[in-house]
Amino acid sequence: MTMVDSQRAASSNASPISLMGVPGSPYTRKMLAVLRYRRIPYQLILGSHTQTAPNGRPEPKVRMLPTFYLPDADGVVQAVTDSTPLIRRFEAEYNDRHAVPSDPVLALIDALIEDYADEWLTKAMFHYRWAYEADISKAGSVLPVWARAPQDDTTLAVNNRMISDRQIARLRYVGSNPTTARVIESSYERFLDAFEDHLRSHRYLLGKRPGTGDFGIYGQLTQLAHFDPTPMAITVTRAPRVYGWTGLVDDLSGVEPAESDWFDSEALPDTLMRILHEIGRVYPPLLLANAAVLKAGDKQVQTIIDGSQWVQDPFVYQGKCLAWLRRDHAALSPADRARFDRIIAGTGCEPIFA
Repeated sequence: MTMVDSQRAASSNASPISLMGVPGSPYTRKMLAVLRYRRIPYQLILGSHTQTAPNGRPEPKVRMLPTFYLPDADGVVQAVTDSTPLIRRFEAEYNDRHAVPSDPVLALIDALIEDYADEWLTKAMFHYRWAYEADISKAGSVLPVWARAPQDDTTLAVNNRMISDRQIARLRYVGSNPTTARVIESSYERFLDAFEDHLRSHRYLLGKRPGTGDFGIYGQLTQLAHFDPTPMAITVTRAPRVYGWTGLVDDLSGVEPAESDWFDSEALPDTLMRILHEIGRVYPPLLLANAAVLKAGDKQVQTIIDGSQWVQDPFVYQGKCLAWLRRDHAALSPADRARFDRIIAGTGCEPIFA
């Protein structure tokens, strides 16, 4: 049996996947929820326990969390960090309880929602955490405990300041600044309203079973809705269903999904279309402006989002996100591409796939 054949065996017989992460990472939480739902065995190496973890692990090219330790095609263990390609890898290597819809049109809608969560909703997460004093204080005090060995009060205070300063400095990549703050906060509030309305009638974004978009949004909400004081208060008050849903998605290992649980892509509910309209309102202008700046080699992204000025440093990864979405759109059959284009017509998402 080849290595790939072995990986594709039933997950109950597979060796646990090793990953390193921390509770304060929305992408760690996203991937843990995926593994639990798909019943893929795993072992989590907590960031604060790395001194006692096995030595000799490979280093990723870019340090991000979570970091998975997985074999490549030659069986050599590599450090892998990107959540979206990892989910697709697991879709190929494990046969049951898929998170990607079988309908290619619905799968691309799912990918769009996941990308919005990972690349736009995360702006709200970083913004609230590092723009408000109560949130800075909580994060600065708790995140070092999650990421480091036991420490006395003096060391914790030093790490508090170090982590806070480092993350606040990174806000220029996220786009959180006095110019963009209202755009970010208004968008988060509209998203909460739309998702709260959807959850009045539906369990997940695409029906009665979770897709990758659910896990992407869940990851960000573990911080926005359940940890950081300012957005948590907004969420509880404005969208109690969203707050409760976030707790439920943490472990969906007991859900028994059926193929019929996905929405029919020809009859998507208005509540989902409202979420797509919110994505189209804010996310395409950012992706297109960022791609133009990357192509020109300029130093700053400046555009208009939701009628307001937007300024941030260019972000290479988001250029890849745009390319991947366009690649998947081009890979659809002509009939499926026409069907997808009809669905998103008028949402504002069209420029992503132009």
